[in-house]
Amino acid sequence: MLNDPRSHGLWERTAPAAPVTRILDHDLSADVVIVGAGYTGLSTVLHLAERGVDAVVLEAVEIGFGGAGRNVGLVNAGMWVMPEELVRTLGPDHGNRLIDFLGEGPSHVWDIVSRYGIDCEANHVGTFHAGVGKAGLAELAERARQWRSRGAPVELLDRKATAAMMGTTAYAGALLDRRAGTIQPLAYARGLARAAIGNGARIFTSSPVTGLQREGAGWRLVTPKGSVRAPRVVFATDAYTRHLMQDIRRQQVFLPYFNFATRPLPDEVARSILPGRQGVWDTREVLSSFRFDRQNRLVLGSVGALRNTGTAVHRGWARRALRRIYPQIASVEFEAEWYGTIGMTRDNLPRFHRLDEGIFSFCGYNGRGIAPGTAFGRFMAAWLRGARTDADLPLQPTAPQPVRFAGMRSAWYEAGAQVVHLADARI
Repeated sequence: MLNDPRSHGLWERTAPAAPVTRILDHDLSADVVIVGAGYTGLSTVLHLAERGVDAVVLEAVEIGFGGAGRNVGLVNAGMWVMPEELVRTLGPDHGNRLIDFLGEGPSHVWDIVSRYGIDCEANHVGTFHAGVGKAGLAELAERARQWRSRGAPVELLDRKATAAMMGTTAYAGALLDRRAGTIQPLAYARGLARAAIGNGARIFTSSPVTGLQREGAGWRLVTPKGSVRAPRVVFATDAYTRHLMQDIRRQQVFLPYFNFATRPLPDEVARSILPGRQGVWDTREVLSSFRFDRQNRLVLGSVGALRNTGTAVHRGWARRALRRIYPQIASVEFEAEWYGTIGMTRDNLPRFHRLDEGIFSFCGYNGRGIAPGTAFGRFMAAWLRGARTDADLPLQPTAPQPVRFAGMRSAWYEAGAQVVHLADARI
């Protein structure tokens, strides 16, 4: 995509080819125009196109260029915030509605993958939230209690059961969520786009929006070689928002996240590591994650950017993490590395904005974009065509609120990750 092996890494190499798209080079009209070809934008356009709505996507670079093509590929339910805290933050009406909405998020992913036969290495086998030490296990026990009280299919595992199911003794326990699973994230994004195009949607790539003009009862979005006029506009750019709609960008702090992929492991070795093929992330403040791809590559990630001094620091951490968690593959070389950016909000919750008359945005996924982005796109499509009302909104519309010292906080994330990953070498 960028002629940079660290932009999309393994996912670019192993994903099926993207559907054929072209640059917007003329003026046109549509019912809805969507900016951004990530999960939210692609889910929105797919569900609109399925109902015969004339919808257009404008993407600045390529399908899945942002977080959709770079993340680890964990299809999780919910957000980082525990259910009871979410209700306290949003109130019982929107809080409970959002919990139910996000809990159903993975099912929408599995449904789309099944209906359209998307080849994205989908494994609906659950994910593990792995507990580090007594504090981590206590956190998971509380999460389990809160989710179980709402009927969620989660199971708290003790150290012995965790070791048997994860192939490591590194964790005090784990929370297994059977709603969840893993996908090849870029392949899923491309599959969404292909399905949308098959239903009549128009997707234009290498077509950044450079201008937004009020025109009668609608809007005209200008690109370098063309424009689209529509009464309704959805911005689905999240952490990759450019110069337009800076209000979206200013309300987030940007967290870098990297991944390393090992070479393919022999079957007998892979069976000793995550035999059920679940994905994993842990309870560390600077968390780590890992999962297998279809070819038995273990993909290991954590907070940080693979640039400048961070490259060597995070490479060293990844090697030590393998040795600690799965010593049987401590010397296996990494064959791919890449990183991207996560947009974090101050309360770790997503946002729904009415940015102007007829202009909307869902954003702020805080590293949980696959299932929530798919679900919000599905909802947005129904809401835009009048099949859902404001009373059904899973989030109360708000105005973007800038985060103070956002640039300094973003730099602190990277500096803090480097300090933690360097300190890990001394433990």
